[in-house]
Amino acid sequence: MSARIMLNPAREKSLLRRHPWIFSKAVNKIVGKPLPGETVEIFDSKGNWLAKGAYSPDSQIRVRVWTFNQHENIDDEFFRTRFINAATLRERPIADGGLNGFRLIAGESDNLPGLTIDVYDNILSCQLLSAGADYHRHTIFRILAELYPTHAIYERSDVDVRKKEGLELSKGWISTPLDSTECVIEEHGIKIKVDVEKGHKTGFYLDQRDSRLAAGRYAKDKTVLNCFSYTGTFSLHCAKAGAKEVINVDVSQTALDLAKENLELNNLQDKNVQFVKQDVFKLLRQYREQGKKFDMIILDPPKFAESKAQLKGACRGYKDINMLAMQLLNKNGLLLTFSCSGLMDAGLFQKIVADAALDAKREGRIIERLHQAADHPISLNYPEGYYLKGLVCQMD
Repeated sequence: MSARIMLNPAREKSLLRRHPWIFSKAVNKIVGKPLPGETVEIFDSKGNWLAKGAYSPDSQIRVRVWTFNQHENIDDEFFRTRFINAATLRERPIADGGLNGFRLIAGESDNLPGLTIDVYDNILSCQLLSAGADYHRHTIFRILAELYPTHAIYERSDVDVRKKEGLELSKGWISTPLDSTECVIEEHGIKIKVDVEKGHKTGFYLDQRDSRLAAGRYAKDKTVLNCFSYTGTFSLHCAKAGAKEVINVDVSQTALDLAKENLELNNLQDKNVQFVKQDVFKLLRQYREQGKKFDMIILDPPKFAESKAQLKGACRGYKDINMLAMQLLNKNGLLLTFSCSGLMDAGLFQKIVADAALDAKREGRIIERLHQAADHPISLNYPEGYYLKGLVCQMD
């Protein structure tokens, strides 16, 4: 018989709304001795059955729900069905964008908490971020191999969040290794080189696909400053669309070198695209002192807030960088600004950008809102899945 989690009174409300997390303070007692990641049955304080989930004794999120169906077992068929359903939901955006790189499994939003799977051409790059996903790792990889026999499987469970689950970091080939961890994906006619071993996240930022396309729509005949450029993919869309000049800025020479390769891969090396290895905050201040101006600036920084304790500092960072960018924009210039911090809600982000405009002594308006691509869905019952916020602002 499965171990049982008994909740404190009135702590079942979120589960009745189908939210998949149970925090440690909601737990009254544990009946049995479940192993980390093992499936437990969840009951309210009156003994009513609520859900089945994965137990995680080291995490503040003590249980992550697998299913609200009492008759559904967490077995091979469970994972096979979830994978097939997720693939079916993504058929339209994959076809529309001509994609061979996309997110197949988006964790809780695909009812598979703690599991991220991205497809890069013929490689499945997997992150197992929770005790439950790790407990079922062999089943997950076996079912993936059955469903995608022509794909190699690479694990990228090398992120610090695993430590909160009491898990060690893990990285490497699960299937027979390919000759290289590099591959080329394509989105909306643009080719992008990806390294699933060394790249950020699972190898690349697939979630910004729609925003990159949007940048191209605005870039024609403009001078563009692409901050935190990473491998230069925003600049590819801008250069292809006919930007007058594009400057990529990043602190990583490795990323900039790959950005140059991507430019050549798309036969755009004759375009006016430059590469600057520099800290973005310092460079923006330097450009301000020099009186340099741009028609369009893209701010796509890394996550500034990993925890609630870091949120105040993150707000200062976002405000500072947006203020600097606004001061460098020509009249009617465009600012494409983003936050990928899940803790930063859309309303707060807009307020920060508005405050930055006040400090920059500029007025502006939002002409478009951007967000994560359709293969990164947001479950109605899991608002935390909405993490990528973007604003296109036109500045007076």
